[in-house]
Amino acid sequence: MEWVVCICYRLLPVAAVPVMAPGPMVPVTDVQVRPALGCPVTVVPVVAAAVDCTLCTRILWSLFPKDRRKMIKPTQNDYFYDNVPLQRTYYMSSTTINTPPALTAKDFATDQEVRWCPGCGDYSILAQVQKIMPTLGIPRENIVIISGIGCSSRFPYYMNTYGMHSIHGRATAIASGLKASRPELSIWVVTGDGDSLSIGGNHTIHLLRRNFDLNILLFNNQIYGLTKGQYSPTSEEHKVTKSTPFGSIDHPFNPLALAMGADATFIARSMDRDPKHLQQLLLRSQAHRGTSFLEIYQNCNIFNDGAFEVFTEKGSKPVETLFLEQGKPLVFGASREKGIRLDGFRPVVVELGNGISESDCWIHDEKDFYKAQILVRMFDDPRVEGHLPRPFGVFYQTDRPCYEDMLNLQIEEVIQSKGKGDLDKLLRGSETWTIA
Repeated sequence: MEWVVCICYRLLPVAAVPVMAPGPMVPVTDVQVRPALGCPVTVVPVVAAAVDCTLCTRILWSLFPKDRRKMIKPTQNDYFYDNVPLQRTYYMSSTTINTPPALTAKDFATDQEVRWCPGCGDYSILAQVQKIMPTLGIPRENIVIISGIGCSSRFPYYMNTYGMHSIHGRATAIASGLKASRPELSIWVVTGDGDSLSIGGNHTIHLLRRNFDLNILLFNNQIYGLTKGQYSPTSEEHKVTKSTPFGSIDHPFNPLALAMGADATFIARSMDRDPKHLQQLLLRSQAHRGTSFLEIYQNCNIFNDGAFEVFTEKGSKPVETLFLEQGKPLVFGASREKGIRLDGFRPVVVELGNGISESDCWIHDEKDFYKAQILVRMFDDPRVEGHLPRPFGVFYQTDRPCYEDMLNLQIEEVIQSKGKGDLDKLLRGSETWTIA
C-alpha cells in the first residue's frame, strides 16, 4: 500500500492518507517531496498558519474520505533546533489493506458504441484519457465526467466512470456543485468551444476564478459540429459557414487569454494529433491542485476539416508550433534553428547561430504571471507573413486555495462558533406580529 503523507512542523501526530497502489514499508521524511505517480511515497509539507493546529487538521481531513485517513505517530528520531522539529521519520506498513487489481485502459471503456463521425479528433482524445486514467490510482467510482451539449459532450457515455450529460453551457455549474458537496471526487468537465465560451461563457469564467479542484477539457474545433456547421466563438474572422454565408464579422475568442483574464491557476494547450503530448498534459492537469484549463485543438473533419492542419502536419508542425518546457529555452524549427527572444515586452523570432545560442532565448517559467500573458497572446494568424509560432504546453501554473476547501472550512468554523443551524427557526425569523 502506498501513502501520501502530510507533514506539518507543528502538527502531532502527522496526517497520512493512502493511495491504492502497492508499496513496501518505507521511511518517509519531510525532505522527501516527490511526485505521486510512480513513487512509493509522496510527502506534502503543510505550513501551520493558525494558532490552533486543529485548523490544519480540518483542512487535511477535508481532502480525503473517512475510510482513507490514518494518524501516524512520530518515532523518537526527531531533530530539533530552538525547540522546532527539523526532520521526522515515519514508517507505514503495506500490509494493512488489500491492493485492488491494476486497471487498464479497457477498464475505462464502456459497452456503448462510440458515435462520432469517422475520423473525428474526439476519438484520439477519448483514447488518451482512457490511457492515463489507470495511472492516476483513483478508483473508477471516484471519477466523474460531466459534459454539456455538443459532439464532445457524448464523452460520459464512453467512460466507465460516473458521469452526467448535462445542460448546454452548464456543465461547469453542475461540476462546481458536485465538487463543493463531494470534494474527494476527481471531476472532469468535457466541453466544446461553443458550449463553454458562448452560452456557457459566464459559468466558465466564474469556475476559473473560484478555483475548484477539477479539470476542464475544452475541445476547440472552431465550429458548431453537432448542429451541422455554424460558426462558433473561436471561428476565425471571415469564416464562411451556414450561419455566416458572407463570412463572419465576429472577432474570435482566444480561450487561453480568456482564462488568464479570469485568473485561472493552470492554463495549457495540446492537440488531438499528438497523443504523447496530450497524455502528458492530461496528467499535468490532474496533478494540479485547483481548476486546470486544458484547451485541445480538435479537428472536425466534416464541417471544419484542416482548421489546425498547419500545427499538426509533419511538414509544417516544426516551424509553426512552439512546445513549452519548464526551465527550457523557447526554441523551434525542424533542426531547432529558431528561437524566441523578448524585445522589451514583444516576442521576436531569431535565427540561432552567428553569436546567438539557445541560452540567449527566452527561458520558460510556468510561474511567471507576466510572461504567461505574453505567451497566450502569441495567437497570430498563420496565414499572415511574419507571424509567430503557436505555443503548446503549460503556459501558467500557480497555487491558490481551492473553493471547496475554504467553503467546508468556513462551515465547520461557523458550526463551532454558533452551533448547528435550525432551519425552522431561521424561516420563522426573530420578529413576529399579532394580527387583531
